[in-house]
Parts: sequence; C-alpha cells; structure tokens
Amino acid sequence: MLAGMDRRFLIAGCGYVGCRLAARLVDSWQVAAVARSPATLAELRALGIEAIFADFDAIAASPALGRIADGAAIAYLAPPPGTGIADPRLERFLDALGRARPTAFLYMSTTGVYGDAGGGDVDERSTTVPANDRSRRRLAAERTAAAWCADRGVRLVVLRVPGIYGPHRLPLERLGRGEPALRPEDCGPGNRIHVDDLVSACVAAIERPVSGIFNVGDGDHASTTEFLQKTALLAGLPPPRLVSLAEAQGQVSPGLLEYLVESRRVATTRMREELGVVPRHASVESGIAASLAEMRARRG
Repeated sequence: MLAGMDRRFLIAGCGYVGCRLAARLVDSWQVAAVARSPATLAELRALGIEAIFADFDAIAASPALGRIADGAAIAYLAPPPGTGIADPRLERFLDALGRARPTAFLYMSTTGVYGDAGGGDVDERSTTVPANDRSRRRLAAERTAAAWCADRGVRLVVLRVPGIYGPHRLPLERLGRGEPALRPEDCGPGNRIHVDDLVSACVAAIERPVSGIFNVGDGDHASTTEFLQKTALLAGLPPPRLVSLAEAQGQVSPGLLEYLVESRRVATTRMREELGVVPRHASVESGIAASLAEMRARRG
C-alpha cells in the first residue's frame, strides 16, 4: 500500500467485475461506485457503498462526482459503446470530473489490442495491431486515459485483460445448446483470467507504486475448445461436437469466430513480478471448479 494514500476508491462502471471489486474493497476502503442498473445500485447500497446513478452515454459535468473523484483512486471499468473506433463514454466521464485530480487512475483494457500473433508470444512491449473495431475502441480509450492523466499528473495503470470467467460466466448455456467447437488442430492458444484473480490485479494496481501497462492472465493458455471440454466435464454436460474451421463458418456467430481466429500467448511476467499477483486459479480446472462450487452454494 502506498504510504499516506487516501483510502477513497471510486469504481466507474460497476458490472460483473466492478461489483466483485467493490465487495473486496468495502472493508478496507471508503468505496463509491457509478452504475446505471437499478439492481446493481441496490446491490451496492446493500454492501454499504455510496452508489451513484449515471448513464455513461449521457453523463454530464457533476460537482458531486468531481468531489468524490478528487483525491480518490479511480477504477474505470465501463466498456466502450458497440460501434465506432473511439470511446466517447470514457471521454464524457472524464469531462464530468471537471477539475478533479485523483490519486491514481486504473483503466481496464483488452489483450485484443495486440491482434493476431499467429500463436506467438506478446508482452507489454509488443506492437499493438488491433484487428477489429472492438479492440480499436479499447486502444483509443487507453490513449485518451493516458493523455488525461498526463495533463493532470495522475498515475495511470492500464490492465490489458483477456477473457474473463467465473461464477455465472461459464459457457454452460452454449454447451446446453449443443453449439460446436473448433477441432484442436484448428485452435490456437487461449488467454483468460478468473474474475477473482482479476480483482486481485485491480487492487494491486492501485495499492502498489506502479504505472504503465500490465497484461493480465492465468498463464494456462488452454484453447477455447479445451476450456469448453473441461467445463462440460466438470459440470456434467455433454462435450461440444468438434468442427473444422471451414465448417464453423456457417455454424458459429461472426463475432465469436472473429475472436476464435485470433491467436496469441499473452505473457504476464510483469503482472507477477511488479504487481505481485500470482493467480489463485492458475489452471482452468481450478477456476471452473471454484466457479461451479460458488454457483451451487448460492443455489443451496
């Protein structure tokens, strides 16, 4: 923990990751959170968190938001809009802060900014060549956050995050529908992180005196097909049927196929050495089993 750091934390965009981050922080930080879902706002308030309604597509200058953000650490977790190659949501949020100067700013990006590396390794020094507009929006947002933080002298940490899984974020419905998976010979390495390990990375990024870009991942690199097969096995479901890449063209959604054909191994040495984050769920079996156990416990 940084000496003398103000113990105030603002989470902007409290969805799946943000709510688990808020629950992790609430006992040791004074947490406020921005969200637009009534259910999420109620969940946050039940935890004793100051929950602020805001629509990131229409957020305007807010003296209250600026007051909360000034001197606080901020984690910005809201996704960009679904179209375009920029992130006007982030731009509007930063404008809404007015002259506020946070102690640190965390932006959650994606490893998709590296594009397709043909199964090769990428690290934080690798060239960014996003292959689709979704990743181009994230790269543009990284640059927006960097310019804003540089202008105010604010410490910036960018976490480049792969696929996130965890309780209620397993491909159970996809398996239940009998959707196909690519044959092993058509699959490249995968990159993912259990949500609780991602939360640990977020906390470390704020509490440690670090800045810059950090890749996040569990280091397993199991392919998407392996992940589906192991989820099916542990959940007691039939395994997915396997198809070739050519056959998948007409059986898999274009968005998913776009994701599947990008292949890279994301190195996370900096996360481990500088953030001090060693994933608790370093194998997909561990993370899937823990996720299923939590889901069963909640049903019980």
